[in-house]
Amino acid sequence: MSDIFSLTTRPNRDLFFTNDDRNDPRMGSLVATAPSDYAAAEIVILGCPQDEGIRRAKGRPGAASAPDAIREQFYQLSTLNIKKRVFDLGDTQIGETLEATHRDHAAVLEGVLRDGKRLIVLGGGNDIAYPAGVAMSAIYNPEWWIGVHVDSRLDVRIAKERNAGTQYRQLLDERLLLPENFFEVGFQSHFCSPAYYNYIRDLGVHRISLELLRSRADVDRELKDAIRLEFIKHSASVNTYFGFDMGAVRSADAPGTTSPSPLGLRAGEFITLVKYAASLANTRMIEFSEANPDYDQDHRTMKLVAIAMHRFCSGVQ
Repeated sequence: MSDIFSLTTRPNRDLFFTNDDRNDPRMGSLVATAPSDYAAAEIVILGCPQDEGIRRAKGRPGAASAPDAIREQFYQLSTLNIKKRVFDLGDTQIGETLEATHRDHAAVLEGVLRDGKRLIVLGGGNDIAYPAGVAMSAIYNPEWWIGVHVDSRLDVRIAKERNAGTQYRQLLDERLLLPENFFEVGFQSHFCSPAYYNYIRDLGVHRISLELLRSRADVDRELKDAIRLEFIKHSASVNTYFGFDMGAVRSADAPGTTSPSPLGLRAGEFITLVKYAASLANTRMIEFSEANPDYDQDHRTMKLVAIAMHRFCSGVQ
């Protein structure tokens, strides 16, 4: 536990909203932050406030300030239906390089997972999926975890240095994530390189495009059916990770993202997928990345992530 706290900074208590109405408690008065409360926690919030991976990928910066912007909205929400003990660990300390940050972030994630807790991770760039995969593989072994990437893009690029578009290529090439355990969900064909699409197809990665999601009456049905088959093959002990890049949501509902698009998941569809993640008994980590407060309108994107966090906390069994 000491390493977890030495590699993180404590959350800003000014973000924890409280009011004078004892009949209307908010998350700001419920979520614990004192190190002495960590042992009893069941769900742990962790931020990684950096956008170096986005800069390397020549995207628009601003996601580094997302974790606290999301917290500000989350801690104003009601405590209704929250039964689990939630703890805010704060933020991973940002290193001198992206690689150093990833190393320390993976170490913190491993520590929390080893302690048997679930994680809500707030980016930052989507490159933090790489240390998330490193941690999942270290704790559960590659054969025993499933990765679900919800994004408008595939993020399996080849580059001279890691960035916010290379993370799943790294995990696959290093065999930390097995292709048969990997799901690309919500991608849009007009954003996908033929070479990179062929790469995941030839590996046998599960591919559920936005168009395929929309072809079902329930937006999560295709994903449910595919993951259910993996559970049957592996047994009920398989563990799951969900990485949500907020660029998967259409810009009308999430204007504040690194890579906005007029097409994408509707806000309600996004929440449905988050609720599905919460419903799985062995979902260990859920991650929200590439929200960008610099381009948000009326805090709509930050509020959407905050609501998703609330749905996850209230839906976990």
